[in-house]
Amino acid sequence: MDINKSLSLALVFVSVFVVYCSESVLSTTVTYDHRALVIDGKRRVLQSGSIHYPRSTPEVWPELIRKSKEGGLDVIETYVFWNYHEPVRGQYYFEGRFDLVKFVKAVQETGLLVHLRIGPYACAEWNYGGFPLWLHFIPGIQFRTTNDLFKQEMLRFLTKIVGLMKEENLFASQGGPIILAQVENEYELVEWAYGVAGELYVKWAAETAMSLNTTVPWVMCRQEDAPDPIINTCNGFYCDQFTPNSPSKPKMWTENYSGWFKSFGYPIPHRPVEDLAFAIARFFETGGTFHNYYMYFGGTNFGRTAGGPLVATSYDYDAPIDEYGFIRQPKWGHLRDLHLAIKHCEEYLISSDPIRQQFGHNIEAHIYYKSSNECAAFLANYDSNLDANVSFNGNLYFLPAWSVSILPDCKNVIFNTAKVVTQRNSDDNSFAHKTSVNKFLLSASSWSWYKEKPGVWGNNSFTESRLLEQINTTKDTSDFLWYTTSINIMPDQSNEVFLFIESLGHAALIFVNKKLVVFGYGNHDDASFSISEKISLVEGNNTLDVLSMMVGLQNFGPWFDVQGAGIFSVVLVGPWKGKYDVSSGEWTYQDSNAMNHNYQVGLEGEYLGLDKVSLANSSLWKKGSIPPVNKTLIWYKVTFLAPEGKGPLALNLTSMGKGQAWVNGQSIGRYWPAYLSPSEGCTKSCDYRGEYDSTKCQKNCGQPAQTLYHIPLSWVHPGENLLVLHEELGGDPTKISVLTRTGQEVCSFISEEDPGPADSWKPNLGFVSQSPEARLACEQGWRITSINFASFGSPQGNCGAFRTGICHGNILSMVQKACIGLEQCSIPVSTANLGDPCPGVLKSLAIEAICSD
Repeated sequence: MDINKSLSLALVFVSVFVVYCSESVLSTTVTYDHRALVIDGKRRVLQSGSIHYPRSTPEVWPELIRKSKEGGLDVIETYVFWNYHEPVRGQYYFEGRFDLVKFVKAVQETGLLVHLRIGPYACAEWNYGGFPLWLHFIPGIQFRTTNDLFKQEMLRFLTKIVGLMKEENLFASQGGPIILAQVENEYELVEWAYGVAGELYVKWAAETAMSLNTTVPWVMCRQEDAPDPIINTCNGFYCDQFTPNSPSKPKMWTENYSGWFKSFGYPIPHRPVEDLAFAIARFFETGGTFHNYYMYFGGTNFGRTAGGPLVATSYDYDAPIDEYGFIRQPKWGHLRDLHLAIKHCEEYLISSDPIRQQFGHNIEAHIYYKSSNECAAFLANYDSNLDANVSFNGNLYFLPAWSVSILPDCKNVIFNTAKVVTQRNSDDNSFAHKTSVNKFLLSASSWSWYKEKPGVWGNNSFTESRLLEQINTTKDTSDFLWYTTSINIMPDQSNEVFLFIESLGHAALIFVNKKLVVFGYGNHDDASFSISEKISLVEGNNTLDVLSMMVGLQNFGPWFDVQGAGIFSVVLVGPWKGKYDVSSGEWTYQDSNAMNHNYQVGLEGEYLGLDKVSLANSSLWKKGSIPPVNKTLIWYKVTFLAPEGKGPLALNLTSMGKGQAWVNGQSIGRYWPAYLSPSEGCTKSCDYRGEYDSTKCQKNCGQPAQTLYHIPLSWVHPGENLLVLHEELGGDPTKISVLTRTGQEVCSFISEEDPGPADSWKPNLGFVSQSPEARLACEQGWRITSINFASFGSPQGNCGAFRTGICHGNILSMVQKACIGLEQCSIPVSTANLGDPCPGVLKSLAIEAICSD
């Protein structure tokens, strides 16, 4: 044989061998059995957290994922948002915040795994549940049922996403991070409405998913009739009592609500970390092996992405990482310690099924054995009021009410869900603390404005003899639809008239003869509303202009895709005999779908593009020494200099009414601070004990759901930045401010009897007492620059308002020496280290510190 041929064959053999070996090394097999997901032949106990890529920006994805990993997560879970990936049928978009591949690769680069919830129905308080609106206009289509047209479109999108992931080698079998995929989403909650067709649809969805050959398991969350081999999973505040629909499937929790979403006009939800940790510990105690936070980072509903009705722009969700990307304490730290405690038990959890041991009323243990003399245990007191002392394995343990203690060696408690020993922040709001926030007012003389006139304004409005449903008319290209008609009053008729308007939602401004007379609106639970108003008309012709407003398309419920919006009845009671039903009279409309029906956009300013940077210097804008305030339908414009710093910005819109805001042409979302929540329903102190729901532990009663609006740092640039507002109700833009964080206030409050840090526990120690520690840590890039308070004894108060008690050991200089200049520090809590200011008394250590550049 020719030597060149021999060399060529050898090179081909080596290349094939290298490729084969590389694939063998990178490829991961993912299966499951009755206990857990099995990755490369080994059962795994996995902690997961939801991060939705479009609710942040690509620039901060790596940091969010890093903080998730440091918090003890193994998996990142996300939906896939069909309406933004295919805004026009057949035209796909995967760029910017919607670069799904980039997001999955960012997770992979951090060493975490991915659960890809393709759906394609997402719910997620996302506009139209993630469905593109063009889907609604396919003749004969019916969503989420055995409708051939819908199934064809759903299959096409599923195939697109799975194909894209395969092209990029992102499934586990290809060496990628994706270990799970989801089809459909919580369909069980609406399946009853579709009858037999719903049952058939579930089977079809499962078969379709399996046919796509992802090589990783598929799940259907909250779907008791999920066919094999699809894993049915639990969603809810508690899932310890959940059982899969087959003994061959593992117990998995795909949505554990870390809090709840905000809605305009509602108090702010809050879920105490003690209850959240209790729910998670109970789940793993009773056999669970996969758990996911919904949400771990909630983020922001930028633009018009918020679902409806009336879901707020902030999707903070009271998550462990807040809307701005800052760690929320004590939630993040307490859960990190929980994850570590559970990780210490992993070898036991995957080795056997739990053995339950009852101690008394509402008190029990679950024990996992790796061998006859090696075990891990969970001791639970699920009574909502009574604490308990429990004897287990010859030792006595104190169990607070509504708590679980974790013993990775069946001896030592390294974590109790009710004992929060991690650091705390002074306030749940990242921009609340005055000493670590810079506030920049926007100069009153810098504002420009453009005032719109009420009613139809364009040449291409159209006339109909009936009231039109809003969504079908606007096709969601605008939140707004003008309804305009005229009313004639004869010389001998009274000008006093009662106006009755009924709307499917979500809000409406009513003008008579171009003057505002009333504003009506619904709420998240019932977007419909009615208006009854006495109005005065003039002799001759009168105009009635109604501006109907949408605040997010419906995203949940049976047949939600055909639920309407807008005005459906207008009746006048006055000088005529009987009622004058204007609903069937001649109406002139102006909507946003110029492309399909030759109409104009809902508002003149939208049509002109006043939100765009290209019109910043247009002569359309008026300028004066002080802008007009408290005016309806007015656009405002101003420029501002980006504050120094590397963190995100917040726009304080407390002084405004209702509208939308743009920074450098990017919409930061809808605002509505004029809509106050009810004054009752909140408590000053929240008792975490007992079952949680979204109305328990609410905050900010009598206040707006949201006043601060997130401006991503990547959306601003050095020099001047453009801020544009469209104000619908009336507000004062001169009181708007831009906030930036320059640091944070961190605290620790630790008792001598608290457990030691979970990461300090070592196996084979016997029954020992771990010394607690006060630990302080700053956000990355900041260091501890001052200690505002330090006391060992009986300190009183909370973070930000500590005070010394009767027993007080002044340890300020000691803490300063141990912590100043460091990003993090630790102080052992013991009399040996801190001295004993009051012997024989149980003592605590309280520290308050400032982190900054």
